[in-house]
Amino acid sequence: MKVLCTRKLPVQQISGSRAFGFLDLLVQSITLFPALMALLTFPHFSSHFLSRSSFPNIHSFSPTRRYCSIKATGTAILWFKHDLRTDDHPALLAASTFTSLLPIYVFDRRILSRFSDETLELLLLALQDLRKSLKDRGSDLMIRFGNADSVIQQLATEVKATCVFAEQEVEYELRLIIDVLKQRLKSVGGPQGSPRIELLQTPFYEVKDLQKLPASYGEFKKHRLPVTTPLQLSVSTLPGVEIELDWGEFRGVLPSYDDIKGFMTSSQRKSGENWRLIKEASAETVLRRKALESGDRIERSSNFEQTQSRERSGSVFVTKEGNAVGGGTNNVLNALAAYLRYLEGTARDDWQEVHEKVRAFESRDGASFIGLFGPALSLGIISRRRVYYEAIKYEQERNAGFLSPFGYSAATIAAAVDAVCSMEWYWLMALRNQTNNDGVYSTRIWKWKGFLIEYTVAGEDGPAVLLVHGFGAFWEHYRDNINGLAESGNRVWAITILGFGKSEKPNVVYTELLWAELLRDFIVDVVGEPVHIVGNSIGGYLVAIVAGIWSDLIKSLVLINSAGNVIPSYSFIPLSRVQDRQTSGASWLGSRILLFYLRLRTQELLKKCYPTRVERADDRLINEMLRASYDPGVLVVLESIFSFNLSIPVNFLLEDVKEKVLIIQGMKDPISDSNSKVAMLKEHCDGVIIKELEAGHCPHDEVPERVNTIICEWIIGVESKILVESPV
Repeated sequence: MKVLCTRKLPVQQISGSRAFGFLDLLVQSITLFPALMALLTFPHFSSHFLSRSSFPNIHSFSPTRRYCSIKATGTAILWFKHDLRTDDHPALLAASTFTSLLPIYVFDRRILSRFSDETLELLLLALQDLRKSLKDRGSDLMIRFGNADSVIQQLATEVKATCVFAEQEVEYELRLIIDVLKQRLKSVGGPQGSPRIELLQTPFYEVKDLQKLPASYGEFKKHRLPVTTPLQLSVSTLPGVEIELDWGEFRGVLPSYDDIKGFMTSSQRKSGENWRLIKEASAETVLRRKALESGDRIERSSNFEQTQSRERSGSVFVTKEGNAVGGGTNNVLNALAAYLRYLEGTARDDWQEVHEKVRAFESRDGASFIGLFGPALSLGIISRRRVYYEAIKYEQERNAGFLSPFGYSAATIAAAVDAVCSMEWYWLMALRNQTNNDGVYSTRIWKWKGFLIEYTVAGEDGPAVLLVHGFGAFWEHYRDNINGLAESGNRVWAITILGFGKSEKPNVVYTELLWAELLRDFIVDVVGEPVHIVGNSIGGYLVAIVAGIWSDLIKSLVLINSAGNVIPSYSFIPLSRVQDRQTSGASWLGSRILLFYLRLRTQELLKKCYPTRVERADDRLINEMLRASYDPGVLVVLESIFSFNLSIPVNFLLEDVKEKVLIIQGMKDPISDSNSKVAMLKEHCDGVIIKELEAGHCPHDEVPERVNTIICEWIIGVESKILVESPV
């Protein structure tokens, strides 16, 4: 059945340039190259240029669109998940062609467990607006609690559904739920046989064959794909449900925030509740508490202040924290209009509040957009292409209908366009990889704070092991460790952290504590039990932070040529706020110089990290590093190098877990003095076990068989000790 036809919307070509006279930075940057290689830095291309260098100009921008539909018989169920809107919703448009329509939202613990408290507030407010919008068109929104696949199967049986519509997903857990639902629907009988499930996506680019899209963003840009226009419902009245249904207690009202929290905790064990509490405290908060309890002084680069938003009527900041735009689609569109018009100023209180938040969130150029609108985009209160449409329409208004090929006329327009184009690219690549998953390992996607994170899993039984790569690498850097550890009786997870490999690279301020919190949440939400955590290079420093702050999540810690310093007799723990890590002109220029240099010298620099087996630095690694260096958002990640804080002492982080620490050190590391490092660890970190290997900076990939044996023997020893110490 042909449901939807969309009209092309060309994409603008934009280019931008900045100039700074930091000659001293050039010298400083060159001296940083060896240190950067210690972090395996192979960054990626900036989101600043993702929509500015490859697309044809727009000389006209028409909001009109064409769509065609065929009236269908029977009942359609429309399952809302992360698409909480009626605006620009292809699945709703398709479902509206049926003679009977039942929209539903299911509060499913498996989905809700990933949401922060503020996101739960935003969810409830979005559902309130969605229900009102549906009621205005003669429909309604059913609310249910439970496993979505089971709930929808029961409803499909009750209403004799013909079809279940839902938006396409890339996150592994949601795809799994959808697959279970597909199987369940086969057992449901109906007037036209078992109901089918139709997954639709809100298209951004006009993609004819997903599998033919290149994996390189540089090659993708050459396709010059047009952007499609947003859709609106063609009917003022939606079909209702033809049979009487039990709508439950939430037909007239929505559940409260306390109802949702109670539902989430009703079946949790005590350990589950403790883990939920672990996620609620930030890494900085726990570190400060830990340092104070041990009598250490905390040094901050500036006074810690909390800014509370002012209470105003009609505010677009609807949660208690007041950090993100929320409510319904119209509320978000109003905030977007204020955001885009930041340079104009305004007398409106609600718009002034948005402008104040822009200034507060603009820790680096363009970061305010994700900070303010990221949750609304993640929940689908507004679509990515609606944001693009509104931004380009406003750009035309500012320029008498003309769109310049030389740049956007406002930084906020550039930030909005860059953000949604970047999000769409990573979403397409995630979907492409999910549907073409025939490699050695299965690729999975996890959504963290709205961002797409890639990982893989191997092994069916045994202790849980989590592998964390170094700066600029990706989970495939453990290519010969994953199966080796799994075949020895372990369940192995390997993750590509935010900003690297094929994981998303949003415009945020990247810090060591941000990545530590990501790893904490991955252990809680995905692995679901304490892990033996392994980290190489900067990844070693990150896992040390996780172990030092949340030791309950860690069975043991394995550091492989880890970054970080041992500081004897330290007297304070240095912490700095995100606001103190604003991008400077120096870091802007330095990141671009480094990117050019590293692209030019990737092969040479990588081979130096494999002194005993140069052939291991093969085309497979080099090509992926070069591919990733063209991803949108890479320069944002690279700029973070200039504000990294690696000064929290490693010996401080290992104090509570040092009896559970294994250190594997490649003694031919060309980046650091391994002999000096080992000596410091032996002197100031009592209880750690150290294994010295004839290898360079990446022993796990240079001599994987040897490292696998060491780690497996280590895990067996730790597990045996745990078994002995466990109460009967």
